[in-house]
Amino acid sequence: MSTVHGSQRKHALVALRSLFTRAKKNGTIFKNPTSRIRVGQQEHGVTQSLDPGHVESAVAMVARPVDRLVLALSAVHAARPGAIRHPRLDDLDIGNRRLVTEGRVRPLDELTLQLTLAWLDYRRRRWPDTANLHLLINKQTALETGPVSGVSISAALRGQTATLERLRVDRQLEEALVHGPDPLHLADVFGLGEKTAMRYADSARALLKQAAETDPATRPQGRRPPWHRGTAPAGSRRITHDCQRLGDNARTRE
Repeated sequence: MSTVHGSQRKHALVALRSLFTRAKKNGTIFKNPTSRIRVGQQEHGVTQSLDPGHVESAVAMVARPVDRLVLALSAVHAARPGAIRHPRLDDLDIGNRRLVTEGRVRPLDELTLQLTLAWLDYRRRRWPDTANLHLLINKQTALETGPVSGVSISAALRGQTATLERLRVDRQLEEALVHGPDPLHLADVFGLGEKTAMRYADSARALLKQAAETDPATRPQGRRPPWHRGTAPAGSRRITHDCQRLGDNARTRE
C-alpha cells in the first residue's frame, strides 16, 4: 500500500478489504491483514468555476422544454440529478412558487417558474391521459408510473464540459463567492453536509485570495440576489443571462 497514494490508495484498500473479508468468512484465512491500515485524510483540490464558453455551449444545447427545466434546476437551484428525477406533481406548488425535492422546499424564481409552466403545458398536450404522477416524464415513462432515468435527463448535455453535475457544483461555488465562504450559509441554502460545505468554503476562500493578489479588479462582484431571497433569476453568474433566454423561449408554445 506504500506505493499508491490519494484516491488510488483508497480504492485499492477498499478492494483488498472486500477480498480479505470474504476470504476470512470462507475460512481461507484467519486474519484480515488490511483491517488496521488507514486510508488517511483525503486531500481535495480547489474547485474551479466553469468557463463561460462551456456554460454558453451547454445552454445552446437545450431545446426541449424538459431539458430547459432540468438545466435550470441544476444550474440555478443546484439540484442533484436524482433530486430532479423524482419530484411528483403534488410536490409542485405553483401558487406559492415552490418545489419540494429531497424533502427540501425550493422557492421558484421567475425564470424557473416560467420554464416549469412551459414544461407543464407541453406535458399536458403531449401526454394528456398519462397516469404517471412524476413531474418529469418522457415517451417511455408516460406509459408507466416510474421516474425518468438518469441517462434521460442528462442526454441533452452529453459530451459537454458543463454537465448537470458540473453546473450544480458551479452554482454552489458561486454562492460561496458571492456571499462569502461561510459553510453554515452553504449548508442552509443547499442542505450540504458539514464537510462538503467546508470544502466549498475553502475553495471560494482560495479563489478570492488568488483574485485579490493577482488583480483586485478581477475579484468577483456582487450579482443578482440568490433564488432563496427573491424572484429575480439567479444561478451562476455566467448562466443567468443565457438561462434568461430559455425563459423567453419557454413563453413560446412548442
